[in-house]
Amino acid sequence: MDEKMLRAMVSAGAIKKIKIIGYGSRFHIEANTPNGHITAETYKGKVKSWVTLDAAAKWVRSIGVGSAHISLTHWQPEQRDLLN
Repeated sequence: MDEKMLRAMVSAGAIKKIKIIGYGSRFHIEANTPNGHITAETYKGKVKSWVTLDAAAKWVRSIGVGSAHISLTHWQPEQRDLLN
């Protein structure tokens, strides 16, 4: 789901929990809705990801959410990124 839709769902109160998930060397966002989990995507439909935890947290804050659960179970900060 893209940023515009996530903002609308946050404003409507449809999103109750946000998770910042570390996977590999990057972070992505997962939101809990009444219909299940959705992942933040770019406008092109790819998973939106961040290199740093603070960048992901700032984005969560910018969409109007004040708290998030952070999962670092699969985070590998020294792992080389395949995208570069």
